[in-house]
Amino acid sequence: MKVLVSACLLGENCKYNGGNNYNQKVVSFLSDKEIIPICPEVLAGLGTPRNCAEILNGNVIDNKGNNVDFQFKKGVELALEKIKDEKIDLVILQSRSPSCGVNQIYDGSFSGKLIKGQGLFAKELIKRGFKVLDCDEII
Repeated sequence: MKVLVSACLLGENCKYNGGNNYNQKVVSFLSDKEIIPICPEVLAGLGTPRNCAEILNGNVIDNKGNNVDFQFKKGVELALEKIKDEKIDLVILQSRSPSCGVNQIYDGSFSGKLIKGQGLFAKELIKRGFKVLDCDEII
């Protein structure tokens, strides 16, 4: 089984604050699977660390008020290009991310409020028919 997974879940320091979202449950689940780690934000050339970003009115905005939608969309485009020839059976993505959030994202107010929604990469993968799980769905 080939699984596309948010690189931060595997311990790669690609999170906006320079850290990671290492998830032991995900790592254990993946132990006997072929893994393709990915971070659309890193592929887009966004530095690590970088400003926190959320989706507001359909655009990705950072916490300084800069519109970074173009960079995030470029990251999605590059990530899709990277996996275009792969036969991916499952995708596991980081919760709440403006790129990878599957079920919920932050509301764009930078107050920590969550809303139903998807990050840009998750939305594209689902639209293209991939089976996509939020990392919190791995038990």
